[in-house]
Amino acid sequence: TGSGPNGNAIIAMALQSNGKIIVAGDFTSYDGIARKGIARLNSDGSIDQTFNPGSGVVGNVYDIVMQQDGKIIISGDFTQFDNIQKKYIARLNSDGSLDTTFNTAGSGPSQGVFSIAQQNDGKILIAGGFTSYNGISRGRIARLNNNGTLDQTFDSGIGSDHIIGSVILQSDGKVL
Repeated sequence: TGSGPNGNAIIAMALQSNGKIIVAGDFTSYDGIARKGIARLNSDGSIDQTFNPGSGVVGNVYDIVMQQDGKIIISGDFTQFDNIQKKYIARLNSDGSLDTTFNTAGSGPSQGVFSIAQQNDGKILIAGGFTSYNGISRGRIARLNNNGTLDQTFDSGIGSDHIIGSVILQSDGKVL
């Protein structure tokens, strides 16, 4: 309904249960309102100004997962969210602010996270270019506990020798 994003692309989208849409990409404003890299839209496509990500992301968001509690997990090659160092993965509260309770004790992934999938038990699968998570070796795929810490019971061994661009779950819980 408005001018939309001012940048090059929308890279990721997620639909919330209330019909609102989270969009992320290479833009600094949406409908003329400052929103660096991430915004929430109303169901008619207009910007939802109640969602405020502050100064937004430095880098790009490549995937978005909506959690049942309304929180939002974003991943990509970003290094900051709202002027706070958050490398490659972050969780946002439903109002767009950073959830500071997610992975509070660790450094996170060593490089970009390009895909996320959430299991029925709330655990989070991540895939990308990283070779470690919180300093523990992981070959470009890992599973996180709901609080963002590494689930050390999921270990793919040496993992992949190349970037993993996508991860999904089969209905039987197996990981592709």
